[in-house]
Amino acid sequence: MTIYRKACTAVTSILMMLTAESIAQASDDKGLKDHYKDYFPVGVAVSPRALQGAEGELILKQFSSMTPENAMKMGPIHPEENRYYWDDADKIIDFAQKHNLKVRGHALCWHEQAPRWIFTDAKGDTVSKAILLQRLKDHITTVVSRYRGKIYAWDVVNEAVADDPKQLLRNSPWYRICGEDFIVKAFEYAHAADPSAQLFYNDYNTERPEKRDHVYTLLKKLVDAGVPIHGVGLQGHWSIFEPTEAELRTALDKFSSLKLKVQITELDISIYKWEKFQRERRQGESDVFTSELESKQLEQYKMVFKVFREYKNVITGVTFWNISDKHTWLDNYPVPGRKNYPLLFGVDLKPKRAYFAVTRFK
Repeated sequence: MTIYRKACTAVTSILMMLTAESIAQASDDKGLKDHYKDYFPVGVAVSPRALQGAEGELILKQFSSMTPENAMKMGPIHPEENRYYWDDADKIIDFAQKHNLKVRGHALCWHEQAPRWIFTDAKGDTVSKAILLQRLKDHITTVVSRYRGKIYAWDVVNEAVADDPKQLLRNSPWYRICGEDFIVKAFEYAHAADPSAQLFYNDYNTERPEKRDHVYTLLKKLVDAGVPIHGVGLQGHWSIFEPTEAELRTALDKFSSLKLKVQITELDISIYKWEKFQRERRQGESDVFTSELESKQLEQYKMVFKVFREYKNVITGVTFWNISDKHTWLDNYPVPGRKNYPLLFGVDLKPKRAYFAVTRFK
């Protein structure tokens, strides 16, 4: 009898030591896509190398949608005027088709990662507006037509609004050569190539008042002009410091008032204050993912997903930018070599505490 009591006591002690997260992890066979199936598709940005092994298995368990992180940007997919590189993009599409995953295309027109040839002629001189728009049309028509019926949504124009609060549009080569017309034409070209695709304008810092209002101004002009635009992508490159719940709700209310679909397209929550032009570590910053930082990140993820669920009639998709903390674009940007831990899965590909905060909500 004594042995029996001791055994019972030992088992009780072990059970008490198990955290709520470890119990949930051991018993939960669902993925993010299952927890949110009644709300919106949950996606992830991928590269071809992530489609195999443990990362490939994680994609299939957790997500119902994918975005090519770089493979469909203009520079990688169209490096020379008369040459396209399809291999990486095709691998992602083939994986999605095989496993019945939705795909968001990204991005047809962007000032960064544009090929050198797009803005200049054979002599190196800047091309005319007519030539640049024809090149844009050829590019969009070729890429969108190739994946017609396999990509349900496209980020057509990316980050065209200026960071400078004193100006509306970014002073990019697209704008300097074409004025505002490149935005309108990009949407028209994409719609002609695939009339069934959902077409998005995509940008960052859309919760900060000045940027939010300028993005709204651009979108309203497009909507009022009858441009074939169907949605706005709020990138969601956030941090444990921003946005506040009020800022997020205000942005969702403002953009949805235009009757556009809203998607969170590039979600991650950095443990550092994020500024585009920061290049060096701030004093006191380290690469350690402390329990304090983990708790702050958990609370931020918990807050934003609570808001997402409440706006399920507005939000039609949420996509994470990268799969896990093992590798993210924030490891080298904006501060090179500074390790970040912005996602729901750790460097070991296992769910972090924040994962359970956003999945145990009923």
